Order: sequence, then structure tokens, then C-alpha cells
Amino acid sequence: EVQLVESGGGLVQAGGSLRLSCAASGFTFDDYAIGWFRQAPGKEREGVSCIVNSDGSTYYPDSVKGRFTISRDNAKNTVYLQMNSLKPEDTAVYYCAAVGEFTIATPPIRPDEYDYWGQGTQVTVSS
Repeated sequence: EVQLVESGGGLVQAGGSLRLSCAASGFTFDDYAIGWFRQAPGKEREGVSCIVNSDGSTYYPDSVKGRFTISRDNAKNTVYLQMNSLKPEDTAVYYCAAVGEFTIATPPIRPDEYDYWGQGTQVTVSS
């Protein structure tokens, strides 16, 4: 059974940091790209980062570039999202997702490109 379990969310003041973790099981982790998405109330789910294992490529939208860093530890089947200089507009439920790298040609940045999803972890940034 494929499982993605996010952790590390919480309440933090603006300017603070959080590190989210995504623990994966039930599939060959090394063969999968992992993405982080977020969804705020009333808004569409948006990608905030992804990492491709085969070539190490990463992706960040302008809204988080320079503040968020994605990394993966294949020995632990875990992907991390380090979030620094957090802003109130970063408040959302954060999800990790996985897609087989054999099915993609470019770093996957859209939600519909992913096959498996976690349940999400809440991040709240107070002003």
C-alpha cells in the first residue's frame, strides 16, 4: 500500500522557519519524483516545489524561490521542505505527492501530474 505521510506543520510567526517531512512507503522511492503543494481556503492547489531523483533537478515557483528548499534522503524514503522567512500568505495545508519518473519528461509541477498524495499538514503563519 502506497503511503505518504507529512509532518512538521504548525503555527509560526512571520519570518520564522519550519521543516516539513514527507515519509514514503509502499513503492520504490528512488524511482519517483516528489512534489510539495499547498492549498489555502478558497484557493486552488499550487505547487511549491518538486525534486526529481534521476538528475537531482528541482523546481520552485517565484513565490517561494530563495525561501524554500526541497531535499530528499533516499536511505530514509523521506523528502523535506525547509521553509524560511515565512509569510502570512504561506498559510495553507501542505501536501506531498509522488509520481513515477518513468512517466514524466520534465519536472512535474502540476497537481494532475501526480499519482499519490498524502493527507496534508497545516502550516499557519501569523503576522
